[in-house]
Amino acid sequence: MQGLLHLLPQLFLWGLLLPLLTLCFAHCLINMRLLRRLKPTPFGEKEKMGEISIQDVSVLVPARNEERRIRDCLASLIAQEPPVREIILLDDRSTDLTAAIARELGFREERESRLRLLRGEELPEEWVGKNWACHQLSRAASLESRHLLFTDADTIHAPGCVRAALAHALSTRADLLSLWPDQITGTWSEKLVIPLGYLLFMAFHPFPLLRLLQEKPERAARWGFTRARLAALGAANGQFLLFRHDSYQDLGGHEALRDHLVEDIAFGRRVAARTGEGMRLVNADGIDLLRCRMYSGFPELWEGFSKNLRPVFEESHVGFALFGVVIFSLFLLPFLLIPLGGSLLSVAWLAVILIMGMRFMITRRFRSSWLGFTTHPFAVILALLIALNSWRLCQGTGVSWKGRNYSGKTRSSFN
Repeated sequence: MQGLLHLLPQLFLWGLLLPLLTLCFAHCLINMRLLRRLKPTPFGEKEKMGEISIQDVSVLVPARNEERRIRDCLASLIAQEPPVREIILLDDRSTDLTAAIARELGFREERESRLRLLRGEELPEEWVGKNWACHQLSRAASLESRHLLFTDADTIHAPGCVRAALAHALSTRADLLSLWPDQITGTWSEKLVIPLGYLLFMAFHPFPLLRLLQEKPERAARWGFTRARLAALGAANGQFLLFRHDSYQDLGGHEALRDHLVEDIAFGRRVAARTGEGMRLVNADGIDLLRCRMYSGFPELWEGFSKNLRPVFEESHVGFALFGVVIFSLFLLPFLLIPLGGSLLSVAWLAVILIMGMRFMITRRFRSSWLGFTTHPFAVILALLIALNSWRLCQGTGVSWKGRNYSGKTRSSFN
């Protein structure tokens, strides 16, 4: 019996952990190959796949107390080549200079203005602030626009960003195209935590399976995929969501996700859930088109991720707990075993090599912080602490963001 107990850690490491890490490593390689990097499209009349007009696009920007970032965001959108049909900024009852800066750049309240400024209405009960802001923006958008681009106030767009994104959306027949930007990280906490998002995305997101299903939607039913199972294949980045206008309406828009705290992942799931009906979710590498600084410093990062991490798993307490165990086991446990030495040392080192190999590839590909790479174990520890805090808040007083409080209880996004 004692001999069996002695063998259990080795069986776990050799028989489960190391094969799973090897699979994650291979998955990273495949996903990085499948995730196409978009380049700015030269300004001309036509593209290979047909005529393109970014006059088909309404750009919609929700903003609440964004005076530090809004000028660069709006200026980059105004500078798009050629100009988009309209840019609408919704000032979500800001108490700072957000609206004043927009007016300096030419935004006006008049309905016919191409640069339009909206004053947000009071937040109704059961709505999340950003979703309510985006819902109002969608109602204000021109009915003639065939595409709606929701982009965050902390993004900065290259002059050809919208044109390149639209070209890719049309060529892939995307109902929703999401770009993953160049993430700007200034402080130590940003450099540690934010690059982990790319690690998890590349290691776990099933690009190959989703692509197979999208090529022939009838495979979904034949292979036994229900809407719930298809939804698990979906993810998107709310910093840049380009919808076909009619698909956005068909999905129910932001009203269908009014109380969801992580609306970008929810939209990705909502589109993926309808893969069997022919809907297409496309993610693309946009680091040459788009930059974003999500948070500025540790307090913002702690509050922002605490708002998101538990609600990502919606009603599933088991899913949240299981994912935490998986992250701890795969990406932290091998580092903790090395100081113990003994018979586990060799397998622990093999696991560390696989982990750091993934981190190295992802750091180079997405130009993320080398500090995050070199301090990987501490980054995972900090992320797990934030996850625990998110769970604590959602089970208790609720989460807060931009001066508003939410319960943290989130229903399924694909029904």
